[in-house]
Amino acid sequence: MEYENMSDDENEYNHDEHDEHDDEATRQDCIDKFSIPDFIMEPDVFITLQRYFKAGGLPEQVVDLLSNHYQAMAQTANLLAEWLILAGTDIHTVQELVETHLKDMILKHFDTKKADAIFTDGETPEWLQEMIEFPTWRMLFYKLAEEYPDCLMLNFTIKLISDAGYQGEITSVSTACHQLEVFSRVLKTSVSSYLNNTESFLKDKMQDFAKMVCHGEHTYLYTQILLYTLSQESKGGPKAKRLSQELQLHAKQRGLDVTAITSSVIGGSKHARACQAVAAMMSKGSINPADVTTLHTAFTSPDPPPVEMIRNPTLLNLFIDGLFMPGVKINPDYKTKYLHILAYATTVAETYKKGVRKSFNKEDLNTTFAALEKTQKICSENKAGQELVGDLPAIFEGLKYPVVAKGVLIWVTHIVTEAKYFVRNTDHNPIHLILLDEISSCQHLLHGQVQALLVKLFESSHEDVDVLVQLDLKKTLLDRMVHLVSRGYVLPICTYIKNCFQRQTCDISLIRHYVTEVLDIIAPPYTQEFVDVMYPLVNCSDITSTLRNDTSTDAASHFLSHCQKNYSLDKGYS
Repeated sequence: MEYENMSDDENEYNHDEHDEHDDEATRQDCIDKFSIPDFIMEPDVFITLQRYFKAGGLPEQVVDLLSNHYQAMAQTANLLAEWLILAGTDIHTVQELVETHLKDMILKHFDTKKADAIFTDGETPEWLQEMIEFPTWRMLFYKLAEEYPDCLMLNFTIKLISDAGYQGEITSVSTACHQLEVFSRVLKTSVSSYLNNTESFLKDKMQDFAKMVCHGEHTYLYTQILLYTLSQESKGGPKAKRLSQELQLHAKQRGLDVTAITSSVIGGSKHARACQAVAAMMSKGSINPADVTTLHTAFTSPDPPPVEMIRNPTLLNLFIDGLFMPGVKINPDYKTKYLHILAYATTVAETYKKGVRKSFNKEDLNTTFAALEKTQKICSENKAGQELVGDLPAIFEGLKYPVVAKGVLIWVTHIVTEAKYFVRNTDHNPIHLILLDEISSCQHLLHGQVQALLVKLFESSHEDVDVLVQLDLKKTLLDRMVHLVSRGYVLPICTYIKNCFQRQTCDISLIRHYVTEVLDIIAPPYTQEFVDVMYPLVNCSDITSTLRNDTSTDAASHFLSHCQKNYSLDKGYS
């Protein structure tokens, strides 16, 4: 009531007093900013100056504050950089030095609250748009986004990067998983990259891709539905299926149980009991008669579940290990069911149209089952090396079937990696290594696994074996690698031997033995990649001096001469 009786002059006086109080607060806020070291270099210096003068600030005070607190840190850094360049340092090295230090400082002092405050005006700063044009700063944002996934500024920046067309770089950023639009773009780019260059993607990008997809159940389900849809297409369908299975393996390695999601994608809800049996075995990491019986009943019925339900790498490995791993006991009453399910999963082909199964082909089921049964019986008898000679024709016949070859490879791996195997088997070519040659000849998809086993044996110490016998053994293993080369598995083997030579991890006589054997089986024309890995070995006098003659008619001289005339050679060994 008292304020209602005030005169207009009193109200105007109070209003002026209030404005003066606000102006004083504004001036003080601006003065505090002017007192920050190098504030004159900040992007909002002009806005702060306008606020300060509008609130009645003094120009002289501004000049004093900005000049007194000017430390010229940026200019000093530029000056030091110029001095380094004048001193002879490469300009790119100096630039990298400055950028690396700046990145380290940002990572060390990054403040999410201050970062989010950048967008208080509702506009995207121009400097942010400029930063994302450079790979160095995009990589910085990716690192920050991994460390601070809840920062709004970083989430927005990741979207800006995606909008700018750099989504192919974002596969390692879990922040992308929170934004459906960004995730969809990254997923599309990654899958396209995989379809166009499958092996390179699996080797270089699969880990980051799997990390992104396995970020949560929603991202995993979204990706698997997309891949399942693509797998139904005639063009690229098998590749999409393989990527789906690779993701399942990576999810398992991360300790995630995705069996329910995988089953739901392929229609497991229509075959609940079979789906539960698969889920139980995969969760436990072992197969058991009860679940196998359930699956056998389901897949021998007139309307069996989709074969995709049991065509899972993890499940198939459990069955192959159970049947072929020495020492694993299987109840004879159930062995036929085990073999039938494994044969069914690896041979039956189904055709679908609009999600409805039109037909399925069982043409190879019986022959594969018979080969599995016969070969598994031989392997389970645990015969010594020489005792297997009579069974070799039967095993060789079985190796024509991929699933049998995989089982035999597991069996051979377990046997030859036993500590005393090469003490007990002193033959120049043990039977089990001969089986590796036949696997290499019959199944090119197993070449990588055969090489991995040979490398493991080659790099083992074999301390219980005489030194000279060790040398002969390693030559025998090298012969198996040369056989892989003859079957088309060239670059991985040659690259491994070149690395052994460069690291000096094996005797030079072994490298000479390998080079001699390879020169005997190759002939022009060669690929540039093959020349790059083979030429340094053949050109090294320590390796091939004893292989060359004065007339240059030997294989080594022919190879060197041909490469020098027809290929570009690194200056280091030309």
